[in-house]
Amino acid sequence: MLRENVNDLLAFLVVARERSFTRAAAKLGMSQSGLSHTVRGLEERLGLRLLTRTTRSVAPTPEGERLLTTIGPRFEEIEGELIALADLREKPAGTIRITAEDFSIDHILWPKLRKVLHDYPDIKVEFVIDYGLTDIVAERFDAGVRLGEIVSQGMIAVRISPEQRMIVVGSPDYLKRRPAPVVPQDLTNHSCINLRLPTRGGLYVWEFEKDGQELRVRVDGQMTCNGITQILNMAIDGYGLGFVPEGLARPEVDAGRVVEVLGDWCPYYPGYHLVYPSRRQASAAFTVVLEALRDRG
Repeated sequence: MLRENVNDLLAFLVVARERSFTRAAAKLGMSQSGLSHTVRGLEERLGLRLLTRTTRSVAPTPEGERLLTTIGPRFEEIEGELIALADLREKPAGTIRITAEDFSIDHILWPKLRKVLHDYPDIKVEFVIDYGLTDIVAERFDAGVRLGEIVSQGMIAVRISPEQRMIVVGSPDYLKRRPAPVVPQDLTNHSCINLRLPTRGGLYVWEFEKDGQELRVRVDGQMTCNGITQILNMAIDGYGLGFVPEGLARPEVDAGRVVEVLGDWCPYYPGYHLVYPSRRQASAAFTVVLEALRDRG
């Protein structure tokens, strides 16, 4: 029974996903009438209606939705494995799309990848800067960069950096005009540079911890933007205090252009992780990128 149903199941999956016999037929390279006959034959053998058809739409029935949910991922795994096997006889090639915020791209991803990509000219990497925790699967990214190792179900997280730390900095000129904050609550009396979270639309709440005590402070100030590098530049120019990654600010602190404050309230936390779907069969190109980024410290 399985042998005669495999092609019919594939046809059903394409129709169910496309919600259209027209689009599915074009994708499969067959006629609409032939595709409709194939799906109807599968329904007759199973004794179940899998699709609800109207003149305007096609949608899975509850039985069809169950079939789509259970066997769809298995066919994807088979297809992925076949692609991976083909990669074994070919040099790594293809486009790897990664969503991340700009600090991790500039200071973690690119410094690592630029060392290896010269050896793989057929691998293309696309970075998309994003602070909004984009849905990696829905937006068809191969992977995303996230802080920490807590990920949603069905995802894998691989550490790509050491522990990280956010710090509060301000210019010497600014701190001459305002007394340096001693505890996070003092920030409410300061001009702070806010980070706008693009997807959610809200402002990032500054997070602190000391001796097991956690504090979240909503800050205010003249300037708001949606990029970490810009926040640091504004802090250097004396427009307030900024809350930025230590790796970004440390050269400016060492050069005396900004001063770190509230250091005892800024703990380290799990570093950046590359997150990707667990059902994703890694291509040779993705494996090259993953191994280049993996933190081995």
